[in-house]
Amino acid sequence: MKILVVDDEKVLVKGIKFNLESEGYQVETGYDGEEAVELARSGNFDLIILDLMMPKIDGLQACMRIREFSNVPVIMLTARSEDTDKIIGFECGADDYITKPFNILELKARVRALLRRAGMAAQQKGGGGKLTMGHITLDADARAAWKDGQSVELTAKEFDLIELLLRNPGRVYSRENLLNVVWGYEYAGDYRTVDVHIRRLREKLELDPANPQYILTKWGVGYYLKGN
Repeated sequence: MKILVVDDEKVLVKGIKFNLESEGYQVETGYDGEEAVELARSGNFDLIILDLMMPKIDGLQACMRIREFSNVPVIMLTARSEDTDKIIGFECGADDYITKPFNILELKARVRALLRRAGMAAQQKGGGGKLTMGHITLDADARAAWKDGQSVELTAKEFDLIELLLRNPGRVYSRENLLNVVWGYEYAGDYRTVDVHIRRLREKLELDPANPQYILTKWGVGYYLKGN
């Protein structure tokens, strides 16, 4: 597995690189936002760890540029803990978020979880097939999505989330359920992470995001996909 780590704190980058390589990962490093985009474009990475505050362009801008050509899982690092910063990170395409200072064991757990989810999806070739609900179509093998026949770019977590809902129409999932199932471990983050991803899915897949036909809310409980 190949991981890109980009942060302007060189000592931190060195520490993350050492710990991830001790787990058997191949690690490349960078130190600013523009370098992050260039490396992501030229390298075939399985996961990117990206700092929020960096020179040249910040992590949010770098993540948005990366999302223009790649759906590789992204973990965002930041010294700021405000909820709004986390939500903005998810809006820009991040899949996970860790606030500095963090425990390296937690970072490694999140890396394993994201890679495990991506690996499970890749191993389902031939067993995934196409899933359709109204104007929404998903190809689980190709990890591709369409709305009314038009291709739609989804992040890794957005794809995992809509695939789960499409495979279980009518089943209501609480935010906690979705964090545990889709994020792949006992997630200690804000449940609004799920709300942000659901809203982004509605914006990308619903014909009228303000009045969704398929990705629905069960008030006080959670989310579900309209059954047949």
